[in-house]
Parts: sequence; C-alpha cells; structure tokens
Amino acid sequence: MTDGLRWRSLVFFSVCWLAFGAIDRPGRAQGPNMPPPPVVVARVIKKEVASGQTYVGTVMPSKRSAVGSAVDGRVTNYPVNVGDRVQKGQPLCQLLTETINLQIAAAEAEWRLRESELAELKNGSRPEEIAQAEARMQASESARDFASGRLKRAAQLAKQGQTITQEQLEEYQSTSTTAERMLHAAQQEHQLAVKGPRPERIAQAQAKLDGQRELVQQLQDQLKKHTMIAPFDGYVVHEGTEQGEWVTRGQVVATVIALDEIEIEAHVLDSQIDPIRVGMPVRVEVIALKQPLFVGAVEHVSSQGDLKSRTFPVSIRVKNVIREDSPTLKAGMVARVTLPVGQPHEAIVVPKDSIVFGGPAPVVYVVGPLPPPAAGAAGTPKPAAPVGPPPEGVRPVRVELGIADGNAIEVVGELTAGDRVVVLGNERLRPGQPVRVTREVTAPEEPGEKAAAATKPNAVQSEK
Repeated sequence: MTDGLRWRSLVFFSVCWLAFGAIDRPGRAQGPNMPPPPVVVARVIKKEVASGQTYVGTVMPSKRSAVGSAVDGRVTNYPVNVGDRVQKGQPLCQLLTETINLQIAAAEAEWRLRESELAELKNGSRPEEIAQAEARMQASESARDFASGRLKRAAQLAKQGQTITQEQLEEYQSTSTTAERMLHAAQQEHQLAVKGPRPERIAQAQAKLDGQRELVQQLQDQLKKHTMIAPFDGYVVHEGTEQGEWVTRGQVVATVIALDEIEIEAHVLDSQIDPIRVGMPVRVEVIALKQPLFVGAVEHVSSQGDLKSRTFPVSIRVKNVIREDSPTLKAGMVARVTLPVGQPHEAIVVPKDSIVFGGPAPVVYVVGPLPPPAAGAAGTPKPAAPVGPPPEGVRPVRVELGIADGNAIEVVGELTAGDRVVVLGNERLRPGQPVRVTREVTAPEEPGEKAAAATKPNAVQSEK
C-alpha cells in the first residue's frame, strides 16, 4: 500500500470514528439543526403506601377450552395450526355434511308444502266456488218449486174426480220430496263454502307445520355440530386431528386458550392474607421480557388455604399486550408479583410508563435545565448568553421498584416530590439530551390518548 493511499484510509476511518462518537455522545445525537424531541411529563408525588412482599407465580390463561366433536364424522377441513390466533365463532374443524344437507333440503321442501296447505285452509273458499254453490242452490230451489207445483195440481185433479191414478199421485209426491231434500243439500253446501274449513282442520294443519319446522331446526342443529368453532378469542395450543381423519363423538379436535387477559396465582401466608382485597393493584414483573413491568389487580382470594403450608391462593388478573405476531405474556412464563401486605409508610411514586428497562437497573428520566455550555479555550470568544428560558434536558435516575398503587409504582432513588419525569417519548432518550415538554399529566395515571396525541408532529406544531 502506498503512503498516499494509507494516509487517505487513515483520514477516512478517523472521520467515521468522529461521526459515530458524536452520535453516541450524550446530548449531541440530534445534530445542530434537529429540534429537541417532544415528550410528555408527570410530577413525582409522595404518598402513604403499604410495604410490599414479592411472590413467584406462573402466567396462566384466563380461559382454556378443549373443543371436542359432538358427532362422529370425517374431517374435510382443518384450517388452524398451533399458535394461530382465532376469533370467537371461527371454524376450527369441519366434518363431512353431504348427507345431512340432503336431509335438510327434503325437510325444508316438506315444510313449504305444509305452509301452503295451511294457507289454503286459512284463505277459505274461493269466490268462484261460493258462486258455484249458490248457483246449484238456486237450481235446486227451482226444481223444488216445479215439483211442488205439479204435486199440488195433481192433488187438485184427484180431489175433483179427474182421471189420475194413485200411482201417478205418489210419483209426484216422491219427486216433490226429492227436490226438497236436494234443495236442503244445496243450501248446506253453500253455507260450507261461505264459512270455509272447520277450525279443527286449520289446527291440524298448523300442528303438522309446527312439527315439520321443528324437524328442520333439529337437522340444522345437527349440521352445526359438524362444525367445531372457537368458543372465545384466543390462541390454538393443541391440534387434535387432521384433514381426512375420522373423529368420534367427544374427541378433542383443538385446545384454545384466552390470553387477552392472563392470571397469575400467588400463594400468600396466612399471616399476610388479611390486608389483601379484591381489586387491589399489584405490580407484576416478567423477567423474561425486555419491558417486564405490568400492573394487575387481585381477581379473587381463596377462602380455603393449604393445610400443610398455611398459604392461600390469590389470583391476579393482568391485561396482556397483544402484538401482531403473538401476545407479549405467554402461558407458562415465570412472574413475580408484589402485594401490599406490610405496614403503611411514606413513599415516592411515579407513573408506570415513566420506568424504562433495558440496562443494569430500571431508570426514570427527570426533566430539568441543561447546564450552561463550557467555556472555550484561552483566546476563544465567550459564548453568548441564551435568550429566553434555559433549554431543558433529561437525566437518568436509577430506581428500585416497590408496590403498585393504581397505575403508579413506588420507587426508591434520587427523586423528590415535584420532579418531572418523562412518561411518553422516553424510549430513545439519552442522558443530557435536550427535550421539549409538550404536555404535563397532573396525576400519576395513564397519560392516555390525549397525551399520545401531544407527541404527534401536528400536535407539536400547534403548541409552538
């Protein structure tokens, strides 16, 4: 390598080293033209809290369901795998249903027939049928009148001694009687056409329709049993079959667990169980995570303790953080829960979101004035005094964590009541870095969406 090439290489690596050194140097990562990042802060407060006791527990799902088959059948579709997130009502396993589909189609056709029969009876006779019955009644009436008149004339002739045989007179009498009865039958037929079917026939048709409807619903319920669905939102943790296999009634096809909320069970000594109440906030740490801190609440306290260890199970419910690929808290993780079971004492508490993990110990970033710039070397001009309020920056303070108090955490460190700590925007801060406070949360509670909106570019611009 020539001296010129060696010299150029040395200059290049020196420039790169200086550039990376400037990036890593506290308070100078942004460059001279980059504005300080916006942050949301909250005040440190002092209050009376109970001393905490830490217990070890295991992360467990809030619900677990072994989904079994209600019928025998062959699997035609098995769309899930272990680790998949499923929604309530989502199909987990589908059995063959061709035969029952044909049965449902036949039952529905019979149902429509029964509906038509009932509608026909309820609608009664058609106007044309009533008109026909009325016409027959009128014809029978005319025939009766003719036969009656002829009988009267024959009887008058016989009374006058005219030539008429007794046989002819009886024949006229029979014809008149037949015509009278035919008229009566036509009148009854007309009344039936006007009144329509009997209520008993309509009730019989209604009963047949109801029975057919129940049969269709029974077959549809049987069809539903051929599809196993997820009972709640959760994750598949066990596969019990595969496409093409034959499953029997009661066989587990998949196991689903709910992890949107998890439960941790701690066993508390009988001497420490009395202060614990349902709903009490609990600090939870899962050391396997990069951000291990969570705040849960006591779900229930068992009234029956273990006779040998004299401990009582206490269940803590924690809201999980669901990411796109998987839940943050997974079943089986080891957790440490800190319950407030000791004597009350004065303590410093900070919002949970102000605590940053990732180093040797958790820290909080305290916002305060930046120190003035150092004087230059001899012969260099003195920097001009800043105009307006002094710029603000952050300094990290190591803390030890105590119990949870609502959404706040007891801490021990170099903090005093009234200090401002960063609760939003503290993920990438460095010691001495300048910041711009856009909002201050007045209580150690969750900053929420309003505080989150304060760090957006449009919100920052609006507060200038």
